Amino acid sequence: MNTDGAGFRPKVFMDSRLRGNDVKENGIMASLKALKIRINSVKSTQKITKAMKMVAAAKLKRAQEAAEASRPYAERLEQVVSSIASKVAVGPQSPKLLAGSGKDQVHLFVVATSDKGLAGAFNTNIVRLARRRALELQAAGKTVKFYTIGKKGKDQLARTFRNDIVHTVEPGDLGKLGFENVREWGADLTARFEAGEFDVAHLFFSKFVSVLTQEPTEIQLMPVALSNDNAPAGAAASVDYEPDEEEILADLLPRNVAVQLLRAQRENAASEQGSKMTAMDNATRNAGDMINKLTIQYNRTRQAAITTELVEIISGAEAL
Repeated sequence: MNTDGAGFRPKVFMDSRLRGNDVKENGIMASLKALKIRINSVKSTQKITKAMKMVAAAKLKRAQEAAEASRPYAERLEQVVSSIASKVAVGPQSPKLLAGSGKDQVHLFVVATSDKGLAGAFNTNIVRLARRRALELQAAGKTVKFYTIGKKGKDQLARTFRNDIVHTVEPGDLGKLGFENVREWGADLTARFEAGEFDVAHLFFSKFVSVLTQEPTEIQLMPVALSNDNAPAGAAASVDYEPDEEEILADLLPRNVAVQLLRAQRENAASEQGSKMTAMDNATRNAGDMINKLTIQYNRTRQAAITTELVEIISGAEAL
């Protein structure tokens, strides 16, 4: 019997090669399994984004109708208030919402966003406009405070203006807000204004234009802005008011604050759903592209494993 070392070399060589092939095969199988899990995970995410897009589309129709229905009343009320206010001689007896404080040192930014994310750049664009305007006023030596409506806006502004946020409201579902909700906010803002906490209030929101376009918008909320451009047709005619203008304004000015807040929330509700619909559509497309790339990678890895196995079988057959 041949017991020298030469007789054992082929066996040792074959054993080491088999062990190496087993390790390689196990690695390929693990890679295939990981890719399969990843593909299934992305497919599940794609189903979620598709469903969220459909929900946003359904909510958008109602929100858009509500926003478009609220615009004429809000714009007309603003015009009427501006027209009547332009005919009143501002004096000590005038409502503060009309006369103001006589200064513009302290500005309050009412930033209306939403509590929910996954809405593209909807919240970010509103905050970006408010932040830019705040920095401009601060550079001019003014004091800026923030009254945030919406958790997302508050979280983003807190990174830069944490100590300047005086109050935060979390409105919940924007599409379910009614006049009673905004009237409470308007009463709170009016009380703060009459208490002298700020001199000028600005309202920031996103105006709905289309599913693809939402415009960050700023309007002056307090005191009422007097502008000839807002005067309704026929405003130059002589008009007698009963009761007098100041008594009418005392009722209309607080109502106008609440109506403008409601308008902002209606516009935001439509803008949020439009932005969310676009974001979920893009996410669904991206998920589809990722699935295709992962599937190609999976097929290539699987083909490489099959090829390697065939080569090993052929090599083994030739060795025999």
